[in-house]
Order: sequence, then C-alpha cells, then structure tokens
Amino acid sequence: MIADPVTAAILVIIAYLMGSLSSAIIVCRSMGLPDPRTQGSHNPGATNVMRVGGKKAAALTLAGDVLKGVFPVLAALWIQPDWITLSATSFAAFIGHLYPVFFGFRGGKGVATALGVLLASSWMVGLATIATWLVVFALSRISALSALSAFLVMPVYAYFLVGEPVYTGTLSVITVMLFWRHRSNIRNLIDGTEA
Repeated sequence: MIADPVTAAILVIIAYLMGSLSSAIIVCRSMGLPDPRTQGSHNPGATNVMRVGGKKAAALTLAGDVLKGVFPVLAALWIQPDWITLSATSFAAFIGHLYPVFFGFRGGKGVATALGVLLASSWMVGLATIATWLVVFALSRISALSALSAFLVMPVYAYFLVGEPVYTGTLSVITVMLFWRHRSNIRNLIDGTEA
C-alpha cells in the first residue's frame, strides 16, 4: 500500500530527472573531452569514458552514476519508505539513466546506477551483487560478463535477503532491461570478441 500517492509520484519524477543527468556527458564536457556518444563504444558510461578520457574522468563518471541511483532512493526511504514507493523510485532513477530526458533519451547501459539503487535500497543485496561482479571479473577479466552475471543473480539475492515481492519483481525487470541494453556485448561474448 502506498502511504501517499502524490508524494510517491513526486519522488518518482525527481528520481527520473536525477537519473537523466548523464554523468559521462557532464564530466566529458567539463573536462574538455569528446562526447562519449561519438567515441569508442558510443556508450555514455564509465567504461567508455575511460577509453575517451582516462581513469580520472571514468572515476568521476562512475561516482556520478552510482550517486544518482543512491540519492533518490535514500530520499524515498526517508520521506515515504513503503516498498511500492521505494521500488518505483528505484526503477525511475534507473530508467532516467537509460533514457535521459536532458540528453535526447540516449543513455547508458545502467550498471552503475542500478548498483547505486541497490546499495541504497538494500545494502545486503548490493554487496552480494558487487561480490558476484568481483568474482566473475577475477576469473574472466571481462567487464560485461561480470556485470551480466552479477545482475542475473541480483533478483535471487533480493528474493532470499529481502523477500519483498514488489522489490524482487522490480529488480527482475531491471535485470531484463540491463540484458537488453547489453545485447551487443552478449553477441560479442558468444562470438568470443568481447574485450
């Protein structure tokens, strides 16, 4: 049950607008770097920013993408902490990153923002997802495979560690969308050409 639908709607709108702030584009513009949507993989995310501008720019992009998932969820936890509002706010921040209204709806793949959402909404699920990413990366040295593996099991972690159906369902949808956004990486993994 949503305590106050109007408050929930406001939180969701704010979450989407925060998610729409493309850290990659903002960082690259402020550092005089090329638009990441025109270079490398053409993805406005931390990995491509590292190709375009190096580690410092990538670190700033990663931090920005994580925090824009963290802040709106923390606001929802503070203002109206029911699971429907929390889940909707989490999803809105994630969708904002994928389809940012401020940047022509051309966003990133959503891994860092989804991670920020996780850490704010359930730190246990967030840490379990990070641990999975680290293990797979240590074994494979492939970032995309690590992300896909971690987010594949993320809803399972949510089911056992949180046990809230609305939350688990929302994270399941996020996983499906992450896989859709990584479809070129998946093709490369199948072909054995993923960097």
